[in-house]
Amino acid sequence: MHKTTVVIADDHPIVLLGVRQLIDADERFEVVAEASNSTDLIARLHASSPDILITDYNMPGDAQFGDGLKLIDYIARNFPDLQVLVLTMVSNELIFSRLYDLGVAGVVQKNQLHAEIERALEALVHKRKYKVAGLERACVREVARSVDERVASLSPKEMEVLRLFIAGMSLNDIARAQNRSAKTISTQKVAAMHKLDVRTDQELITFCMEEQLFQ
Repeated sequence: MHKTTVVIADDHPIVLLGVRQLIDADERFEVVAEASNSTDLIARLHASSPDILITDYNMPGDAQFGDGLKLIDYIARNFPDLQVLVLTMVSNELIFSRLYDLGVAGVVQKNQLHAEIERALEALVHKRKYKVAGLERACVREVARSVDERVASLSPKEMEVLRLFIAGMSLNDIARAQNRSAKTISTQKVAAMHKLDVRTDQELITFCMEEQLFQ
């Protein structure tokens, strides 16, 4: 019987082991390689030419391949026939939407890994996209509110706080530089994140980098 070949990429050994066990339990699939960083992953893809890639969204990477959207974009452009299933702890609808725009076959949140990965693989083996209903509705809401509208809603002070934060300054450093209290700076950062609809610092950094807000 022909087996669908799979490469798994994640920098957490426990996640790698867990995903592999789930795949090995289905005789239709065969894991042909594993990787723990983006450089190793690209090398494995060239060497094994798998049918499916299951990869973490956030993973150690170098300047060439990076991780997150940069890595997925590289893979989509250089391995156009590869079905990519992204695992992530991120809950940002904008990122979900962009991943699908880049051509990924599916997205599974890690806290739903055991419940969703079997259904995701079932869809992929039949050459279908996999979208959890809740994520699909969220992506529709996200498209309705444009990035430009979000950025335009930021006040000048919020923009300045974000610019300095993305540049690597701590909130305390920003407070001293702006001659304001750390509490005020924190409040403005939280308000800006709410307006941009990002929930964590990682999502905020990803958003600003992808939109090239301060470049």
